[in-house]
Amino acid sequence: MNKIMVIKKSYIVALMSVLFTGCATKETVKESVKVNYEADWESLSQYEVPEWWKNTKFGIYFHWGPYSVPAHKTEWYSHYMYNEDSEVRKYHEETYGSLDKFGYKDFIPMFTGEKFNADEWAKLFKEAGAQFAGPVAEHADGFAMWDSKLTHWDAKEMGPKRDIVGEMAKAVKKHDMKFIATYHRHWMYAWYPTWDKTTDAADKNYEDLYGPYTPKGTFNMAEVRSEPLPDEKFNKEWLARLDELMEKYQPDIIWFDNRMDIIDEKYRKQFLANYYNNAQKWGKEVVCTYKFKDLKEGTAVLDLERSRMKEKQPFVWLTDDSVDWKAWCHINDPKYKSTNRLIDFLVDVVSKNGAVLLNIPPKANGEIPKEVVTRLKEMGQWFAVNGEAIYDTRPWEIYGEGPQEIKEGHLSEFKNEDAVAEDIRFTTNGDHLYAIALDWPKDGKLNVKNLGENSQYLTQEVLTVSMLGSNEKIQWERKDDGLMVQLPKEKPCDHAYVIKLRLSPKSL
Repeated sequence: MNKIMVIKKSYIVALMSVLFTGCATKETVKESVKVNYEADWESLSQYEVPEWWKNTKFGIYFHWGPYSVPAHKTEWYSHYMYNEDSEVRKYHEETYGSLDKFGYKDFIPMFTGEKFNADEWAKLFKEAGAQFAGPVAEHADGFAMWDSKLTHWDAKEMGPKRDIVGEMAKAVKKHDMKFIATYHRHWMYAWYPTWDKTTDAADKNYEDLYGPYTPKGTFNMAEVRSEPLPDEKFNKEWLARLDELMEKYQPDIIWFDNRMDIIDEKYRKQFLANYYNNAQKWGKEVVCTYKFKDLKEGTAVLDLERSRMKEKQPFVWLTDDSVDWKAWCHINDPKYKSTNRLIDFLVDVVSKNGAVLLNIPPKANGEIPKEVVTRLKEMGQWFAVNGEAIYDTRPWEIYGEGPQEIKEGHLSEFKNEDAVAEDIRFTTNGDHLYAIALDWPKDGKLNVKNLGENSQYLTQEVLTVSMLGSNEKIQWERKDDGLMVQLPKEKPCDHAYVIKLRLSPKSL
């Protein structure tokens, strides 16, 4: 059955429901249209992005695992510590000793997490304005953060000896957020030098952690793909762990890191079919994300990394970035982004039909650094004033205006300069249009050029103009060359500022 046929069927069912009941909800209608997904792209292309995801704009996740113990440079410490001529390896040998005596496995008992409190974390994420949250369920290091029957190398049996994924799933749902689990296991193939007998990675006793034997040179940083590709056993285990995650925790969102294209296509398709079919059994609509071309376009949601789109897109998309410019896990010398930068990034992404997944880096003992807590709470304060311009909104005719030029591309965010007051972004909800200035103009006057009388985009009458968070009456005038707004004397918040326009209803 192709996608057009499914859409027609959905339309007929919806129309009949409305005609005969007069009060059927969107969820009720969708529930009556079951799809038996098969492991082929044509069948999987029947997937439709849920309405709740279109309303969802901000989530939080965290890189937390044994790599948090050394807290040095990068979450890829487990890989670089084995690389000859690597600065990380030099640091490791000077600090912990040779790799035959102290390997990555030896960090696991030091990963204690004694201050971890899932409910407190979820409460903080909710306070920050997040609509979805969750953990990195398994990073590239091969250590599972859940109570797994498939491996002994998991957080329930070792390290903190707690089911981190399970505790977070319960806490996130308790605080009325969607639950996300992220999965990076495909990176684990050839992550460690299992060919190098001078290290513990070649010891067969640790194969369940370090992975199967791969020849020297299999891992290729420049081209990402590996040759030879993983065998059937690795592919089956990759899928089995995902199936276990699904069965135990029923995540609303499963997120994949890139490099998933090294997994045999039939297993990627089987995962999607399993996830979408299971979701129907659970009675929920779910979202899966992918990077680059790791899944077929139209079967899941595209995700970017440390980057964003230059223009508004006709499809919903996601981007993930870290609160730390330098790393995804906790490191001893972080460089945290300002709250202003985080909010401006979010506003820009949302105006272009995207959503943001923000990473935070807890310490090995389970503490969230106070500087990170401060930023999350400040974001929450901003959402408390301006949330209606973000949540449940849709892109407008154009994403915005102003001098900021976004450079696209994987890991390109560091190339993008901070926004200025002339940078304005638009969102809309019903008859309300939101113009969000990414800074406060020095003269207190805002000219929104694309909202003037001669605007080719705004053809409706502007009925009222106000500023979110302010009780002051706004002085405004719509001229040929723009909407001129005299801002209130006092700023209603500390970051991006929202002008709210109530428009005359569009004529049918």
